[in-house]
Amino acid sequence: MSPSPESRPAKRDAALEAAAAQALARSPRQAFWHGAVQSLPFLIVIMPFAILFGVVALEAGLDLAQVMGFSVLVLAGASQFTAVQLLSDNAPVWIVILSSLAVNLRMAMYSASLVPWLGSATGRQRAGLAYVLIDQTYALSIQHYEQHPRLSMAQRLGYFGGAALVLCLPWAIGSWIGATVGQAIPEEVALDFALPITFIAMIAPMLRTIAHMAACFVAVVAALLLAGMPSGSGLLIAAPLGMIAGALVETLTERRAAP
Repeated sequence: MSPSPESRPAKRDAALEAAAAQALARSPRQAFWHGAVQSLPFLIVIMPFAILFGVVALEAGLDLAQVMGFSVLVLAGASQFTAVQLLSDNAPVWIVILSSLAVNLRMAMYSASLVPWLGSATGRQRAGLAYVLIDQTYALSIQHYEQHPRLSMAQRLGYFGGAALVLCLPWAIGSWIGATVGQAIPEEVALDFALPITFIAMIAPMLRTIAHMAACFVAVVAALLLAGMPSGSGLLIAAPLGMIAGALVETLTERRAAP
């Protein structure tokens, strides 16, 4: 006989409790390796994206040292592509810097949402976290922290560190590969598929409520409508619009649910 509808929630709750107990029982070292293992699927899209950057940067006139400097010091794929494109168009340096900062402004929002979980870390630890804060490390960590809110600070830092090791080091390696042997890759091998797939894989599991879906829908529509704005600046408008929409829907939902 199939399980009754009443037993399914009970089994789900039991599974969640078991997962929470297992997460709490991990040492910081085990949390590190857990974060590393959970990050591995993202390599499927990070490596092609990194190789593509190496190829594009080399074609834009950068030498190997400059390519690697970009990937090691900046460590932000979207901003790196923006900067290389503007440099190849002979844009002024201040335009390159401001545009790259604008594209990466979402990191400020990421940081703010991580404060409840990592805000009590030491200054040196927060500086290290800021350096390796990328879309993928954020998406994995924030979901893990929300699912297991009773983790200790050491466990949270361990998980984030494991994810960062697996996701950030290959970015530099892939950039080197693209800058050295990328020209040998046939044009029909489309490496640019990596970026949209990465964001779909990160965002889809986080759309758990109507407010989340409203924020996503408004942000996507606004970004498409504003796609013609220079240097991706339309994203700076689309992102706040999405957040406002999500906040409004969440407020309305809470009011309706209130007795």
